[in-house]
Amino acid sequence: MPQLDTSTWFITIISSMATLFVLFQLKISSQSFPTPPSPKTFSTQKTKNPWESKWTKIYLPLSSPLQ
Repeated sequence: MPQLDTSTWFITIISSMATLFVLFQLKISSQSFPTPPSPKTFSTQKTKNPWESKWTKIYLPLSSPLQ
């Protein structure tokens, strides 16, 4: 029974891996990927609440001196 010649397997495996690597690189480089989203700048408008502009009586007892 003849022996199996395995002397060319190393070159065959290495060359097929190199070929697959090149093919995948070409396939990936031909793809067009979407650009990442850019952050949007929002202009927030400060609303004037009536309790922001004056001192309310709710906070007065806490800060008043003890009698």
